[in-house]
Amino acid sequence: MAVLWFIPLLWAVDTSFKPESETTTIPVTWLPTQFTGVAYQSVFSSANIFRWYLNSALTSLAVTVLVILLASMAAFALSRIRFRASKPLFWIILAGLMVPGQILIVPLFTEMQQLNMVNTYWGIILPQIASPLAVFIFKQFFDSIPQELEEAAIVDGASRFRVYWQIWMPLARSAIAAVAIVTFIGAWNNFIWPFIVATGVDMMTLPVGLSTVQSSYGVRYAQVMASAIAGGLPVLIVFLFFQRQIIQGVAGTGLKG
Repeated sequence: MAVLWFIPLLWAVDTSFKPESETTTIPVTWLPTQFTGVAYQSVFSSANIFRWYLNSALTSLAVTVLVILLASMAAFALSRIRFRASKPLFWIILAGLMVPGQILIVPLFTEMQQLNMVNTYWGIILPQIASPLAVFIFKQFFDSIPQELEEAAIVDGASRFRVYWQIWMPLARSAIAAVAIVTFIGAWNNFIWPFIVATGVDMMTLPVGLSTVQSSYGVRYAQVMASAIAGGLPVLIVFLFFQRQIIQGVAGTGLKG
């Protein structure tokens, strides 16, 4: 299955290095007669791609940091602070996993419009920071930490925030890594919301910007594949470097006791 999944990726890389005249030849050939980087040169020269890279990096990092902070604090409260509505509130948060993001586009855009955040970084970032999945992952991890550790810290005079920040968060490194990577990849690949809220070319993220470039290429498949590789390469590099943390974090948060 892994090999079958890898074939389209190899085909995209192979096509991106072909001369344009060889992308539509029949019969189809895998290796080009001459490797060329003309498609990549065309993509990087005909578009404001470096600005789109910067926009994607800024918004994805901001979304990741805010999701980690807000989700971990919410999970800590649900896991360690006993109050009457804790369980119903947790189920309501989990119910958010079943709500398709597409049905929220109109009210979110209206809200951003009223707050004058259309075509701004905050307009792209804020609607993406509510993550029920991140709250679930952190809560599962916090539930597995012995209660005695918190009680000992409180006896020593630590406040709840100090327990959260100096004890729970350092222990939750694997969960933080898992949430950070999943959130960053999701924010980097997000297309629909940045496409709607970023009305100017200079505010476009990489997936949105590349879609406008690809639409102008027509049947120039080498340039289409080159733009797809340019957009997906940063995410692939992040995953290759941190795949162990992803596996450890998901496995660790899924086990209790």
